[in-house]
Amino acid sequence: MTRPVFNGIAPLFIVNNVTAAVAFYRDKLGFDLDYQEPEQDPFFAIIRRDCAMLMVKQVGVNPEPNPSRDPAARWDAYINVPDPDALAEEFTSCGVVFSVPLKDTSDGLRRFELQDVDGYVLFLGRPRENSN
Repeated sequence: MTRPVFNGIAPLFIVNNVTAAVAFYRDKLGFDLDYQEPEQDPFFAIIRRDCAMLMVKQVGVNPEPNPSRDPAARWDAYINVPDPDALAEEFTSCGVVFSVPLKDTSDGLRRFELQDVDGYVLFLGRPRENSN
């Protein structure tokens, strides 16, 4: 019997303004808008870049990113990328500022981090090939 497949997972971020959140992900990070409701002055949207999908929703409460609740939980989403160096270069050319610069870590990762307009922290990276 073939095991059923997961196609992906998508976090839902509560945001202050859906239009501003979509603009950041689209203009700075290269995401595409898949869906928003309603078309004018949306309160919900789905954005995607390749296999990474994110949902954003405006519900009248302030966003509460993980790091604001507990500094030990400083990531809100991990995005596995095959070439963090190329992606960091692309984002830098779009004016993105990293909260943690591109680097190799002691735990065997090649990565960088950034914050979106609502303070959510994205970790973008991958395990290093020779991380033994």
